[in-house]
Amino acid sequence: MIQFLRTPDERFVDLADYPFAPHYLDVEGLRMHYVDEGNPESEVVLMLHGEPSWSYLYRKMIPIVVGAGYRVVVPDLIGFGKSDKPVAVSDYSYAQHVTWLASFLEQLDLQNITLMCQDWGGLLGLRLVGEHPQRFARIVAANTFLPTGDQKPSASFEQWRDFALNVPELPVGNVIKMGSAQAMSDETIAAYNAPFPDETYKAGARIFPALVPTTPDNPASAANRAAWEVLYKWTKPFLTAFSDLDPITRGGDALFQKLIPGTNGQKHTTITDAGHFLQEDKGEDLAEILVEFIRDNPLTAL
Repeated sequence: MIQFLRTPDERFVDLADYPFAPHYLDVEGLRMHYVDEGNPESEVVLMLHGEPSWSYLYRKMIPIVVGAGYRVVVPDLIGFGKSDKPVAVSDYSYAQHVTWLASFLEQLDLQNITLMCQDWGGLLGLRLVGEHPQRFARIVAANTFLPTGDQKPSASFEQWRDFALNVPELPVGNVIKMGSAQAMSDETIAAYNAPFPDETYKAGARIFPALVPTTPDNPASAANRAAWEVLYKWTKPFLTAFSDLDPITRGGDALFQKLIPGTNGQKHTTITDAGHFLQEDKGEDLAEILVEFIRDNPLTAL
């Protein structure tokens, strides 16, 4: 039985620009929160956040994509946002996060998904594509990658991993601020801190960087290689929309374009003046790019 904490609802009252009604479902005894906006009969856009953010990261994009006529579904990963937070770092693994999200997709029976993924949203989302390709119609990858541990990580990543694990108090809101290129208000920083009343809630945020495969024998490496075998043959539309000011994932867009056939002929773009959290810096621009990508690649043509 996993011991977990549940962030009190009052922590999320009156957040700026986050008017979305909460939805919940059970994944293996844990409550997962998600935003579900737009026409339930419309095509689905699944937006996956990463470390250490939550669905609040997509608040600028959701109204634009809904306004274009699509259904937008944005879960909070277990350990983040309004979702339950196991208190032991040992309760988190790459495989377990994939299992939790796979249960989420199955329970909502999402089909013909357009995946919008950034950071760990890609590490998890692209694994889901590899393991459940029939559910996905299109992919937008932004500042993300799918590591197998066969390449040595950068020194900056190793420093971040060690910092997240060992700093006495993990400053989640300020981490988002430091990973963004635009100015961020105190109100916005507070919203990113809202899911974590104290350090006991942050096990998931602390351990996430350490779950990235950095050696070939990592527990997640084989499964990620298997996902790549699917992506090497992926001919459905795949768009890269990386930013220009993210040192962590720089060059990943070129790698996707080289290795994945579905990238051919797409309008790949680099979003300027945006950092790692490009949804925060240029969310409106990214939403318009996403909508254009869907319209340029209708289901009837896939």
